[in-house]
Amino acid sequence: MAAGRDESVDTIQRELTAFARRARATAARLHPELSLVSYTLLAHIDAQQGCRATDLAAHYLLDKSTVSRQVATLEKLGLVERRPDPADHRVQVLHPTEAGTRALSSTQASRRAAYQERLADWSTEDLDRFAAYLIRYNGSA
Repeated sequence: MAAGRDESVDTIQRELTAFARRARATAARLHPELSLVSYTLLAHIDAQQGCRATDLAAHYLLDKSTVSRQVATLEKLGLVERRPDPADHRVQVLHPTEAGTRALSSTQASRRAAYQERLADWSTEDLDRFAAYLIRYNGSA
């Protein structure tokens, strides 16, 4: 029983690693200057309608220096801007620029199309189960 479980865990680890590699490669093709991490941070900033860099670090369990480098890249590309927090002008809040919103929309549409194509022959039930398993897996961190 334990050997079968270990084998399954090894398979899951191998397949999630392959998934992550494919996701990074896809992100690089969709926007060569926008890494998967940068894309993810930009998407979060957009979804939150602005957030602080410390919020990004806490949400994604990233080192503040990593977030700082990624945000600097997003700013250099003109995809993110800093604005003072209306409640506390000492705090800087990150917001997507118009170019950032366009890049995000374009990339999201391309990513969705790629997933639709890759999952085209999956049944609705399989998709629902896979989605639920991913939510469960990611929620257990």
